[in-house]
Amino acid sequence: MNLPKVVADLVEAQNNYDSNAYANCFSETAIVFDEGNTYKGRTEIQNWIADANEKYKSVKKPINFAANETESVLLAEVSGNFEGSPVVLHYHFQIADEQIESLKITV
Repeated sequence: MNLPKVVADLVEAQNNYDSNAYANCFSETAIVFDEGNTYKGRTEIQNWIADANEKYKSVKKPINFAANETESVLLAEVSGNFEGSPVVLHYHFQIADEQIESLKITV
């Protein structure tokens, strides 16, 4: 599967539990929507993913990737220390200038 570099970097950072590298995939003003919460900017995103890594120890296995003019969607199997693991999640990206501007994670 041919992923954009920033998405491949995000998956690699997640699977290595590297919250700094993960946050650096996002623009300074990026927004993440996950489990009813909103995280704005790299610092909040880094804190969110560091907490999630500590709690869930999840890894992503990309299944499919599709992109159009306004959105890219990564379908990935996520496994870790949480009820229902593994689960398939949809990662809805808006990417500009090789950085993630927004990410919404859905089931």
